[in-house]
Amino acid sequence: MSQIIPILNFEEGFRARPYVDSEGYPTVGTGFLIGPKGASISNYTFSLSKNVSDVWLQELVDTKSTEMKASPAIYAALKNCNPARADILTSMAYQLGTQGLAGFKNTLQMIAVGNFTGAAAGMMNSLWARQTPKRALRHADVMRTGTYDIYKGLL
Repeated sequence: MSQIIPILNFEEGFRARPYVDSEGYPTVGTGFLIGPKGASISNYTFSLSKNVSDVWLQELVDTKSTEMKASPAIYAALKNCNPARADILTSMAYQLGTQGLAGFKNTLQMIAVGNFTGAAAGMMNSLWARQTPKRALRHADVMRTGTYDIYKGLL
């Protein structure tokens, strides 16, 4: 059974009030971009409940899933994934965008042929892993093992 919503809530964190993210974008909830880079946070005077955030998050996950299936390389990898591994690809698409995930060409090819250890190594040998090392380590562990074990006690 998919754990994508708890994983994204853990990885992205939840904030009810708008804030400026590390890239300078107004953001709210579970990493939802709500305005252009550099926009004043004072433009956003609402708060978002956790329940509404989770509904919004599921809607975005469903959209990402459709986008991912439209990419031949991602779809080929997804077809060889159990739910845990598919959640990791979805989390990466959520964080990096579907095109960003599609840029992991070798990693996706390894997943498509069942080389999950090689795929995990490919994930760790990336700018993404250097930028978000703890998240990348957790994701690579799930890709390698096919289990959510690393998230036990965290979700």
